[in-house]
Amino acid sequence: MRVDLLTREYPPEIYGGAGVHAAELVKSLRRRIDVQVRCFGAPRDEEGVFAYRPPAELEGANGSLTTLGVDLQMAQAVGGADLVHSHTWYANAGGHLAKLLHGIPHVVTAHSLEPLRPWKAEQLGGGYRISSEIERTAYEAADAVVAVSRGMGDDILRSYPGVDPSRLHVVYNGIDLERWRPKHDPDLVRSLGVDPDRPTVIFVGRITRQKGLPYLLRAAKRLPADVQLVLCAGAPDTKEIMEEVSGLVRDLAAERSGVVWIERILPQEELSALLTAATVFICPSVYEPLGIVNLEAMACATAVVGTATGGIPEVIVDGETGRLVPIEQMQDGTGTPLHPDRFVQDLADVLTEVVSDPATAQRYGEAGRKRAEQVFDWDAIGEQTVGIYRSLVG
Repeated sequence: MRVDLLTREYPPEIYGGAGVHAAELVKSLRRRIDVQVRCFGAPRDEEGVFAYRPPAELEGANGSLTTLGVDLQMAQAVGGADLVHSHTWYANAGGHLAKLLHGIPHVVTAHSLEPLRPWKAEQLGGGYRISSEIERTAYEAADAVVAVSRGMGDDILRSYPGVDPSRLHVVYNGIDLERWRPKHDPDLVRSLGVDPDRPTVIFVGRITRQKGLPYLLRAAKRLPADVQLVLCAGAPDTKEIMEEVSGLVRDLAAERSGVVWIERILPQEELSALLTAATVFICPSVYEPLGIVNLEAMACATAVVGTATGGIPEVIVDGETGRLVPIEQMQDGTGTPLHPDRFVQDLADVLTEVVSDPATAQRYGEAGRKRAEQVFDWDAIGEQTVGIYRSLVG
């Protein structure tokens, strides 16, 4: 069986969880079947990986149109595959058109949903309407839709009632447990401007509305004075969200010491060292289908605190591997807290509870590592995915 996997992100051009997922899934799948990867960007050196750039005629066009320009090339190139598997709306049109053009099954993996990210209109303008239509069409016509959590599956059926529930499958994101493991390296941590001896809260993620960083920065004002806040945060979606976050960081740093902002994308060994040195990892997202960053922290045996939304409660076992922060949210697709001040206070309270009790935090971290090993191993995830393929191809 030959499967062509379509994705915007693929090493070394990765900026988010979907790219990590695609890379790790391909490794697991290649132990079982023939996989060709079709991605966006510069040529890759890896065998069986083909990259595509937007046509020159679309230079300067809206991002949704340049995306379609790449998708058309990928759809044409899929010829000869037994099945096509697309990841994110960026590749969904390529997968859908390949299904129609070549008469093969199309599998979609949902990493996020356009209707639940309305702030993307700030970034794409009218292109957001195009990306939403691409996603809806692909999901409703796909032979199988894979959700990375049960919460994500519920969101899919609610957002796209045209999707047949019998075609929906839940297959979790995974974590490479060999690469991601505790790394005790205080000198490396110090070289990054972080004090490994202070109680530390760490955030890792892109600067987007869904990640909830402004709420965390407001909550951080209420943490004990000795707590250090490390922000591994970059790749802003828009100038506006970057300006908001920058202003909040400046205000916070003016009030307390130990605010460390690392804007560059860190290599895995540096990030592992920071996660291992931290007392607690925080995921304050208002929208999160699962959150690979939570798995990375757990694999490094770090306690995890996360918002009780989306797929996060399927990762964090409250009171065992970390804590969940309650949230009541608007149902308009934005995930905005109904009571933002209460959410900020709850964030501060739960973080204070965990960071002030290092013995409990350590126990959470050890339990989190075990849970990652038991539930989120890529080998099992690859086997489940191939099972879906075989049910469609025979």
